[in-house]
Amino acid sequence: MEPEAVANFALGFPEATEEQPFGPEVDVYKVAGKVFLLVAPDGIQPRISLKCDPELAVEFRAQYDAVIPGYHLNKKHWNTVILDGSVPDDELEGMITHSFERVVAGMSKATRRRLLPT
Repeated sequence: MEPEAVANFALGFPEATEEQPFGPEVDVYKVAGKVFLLVAPDGIQPRISLKCDPELAVEFRAQYDAVIPGYHLNKKHWNTVILDGSVPDDELEGMITHSFERVVAGMSKATRRRLLPT
């Protein structure tokens, strides 16, 4: 999955926004002001960072060499995925969705209802 496809997927979530608070080298995706995805599209190997359930984070790291503890983030709750093609696109989409849902789960009940309608 290319960084542009990751961005398009992320912006498909309700109220998702893109910012560059750290400069042009990192795109930050937020929902209701909270970060759920970071994309570093430039460099030798583009990468993304995602929030993740701690147990699932360890499982992803064991399953894929391209999944490492979060780069410059809380390594218990964040994974960084090198976009080298070794993680299938549907798995990446699932990881991004999981990150969005984890962030929304920490919000107020009213916000959760608004962002994750059933």
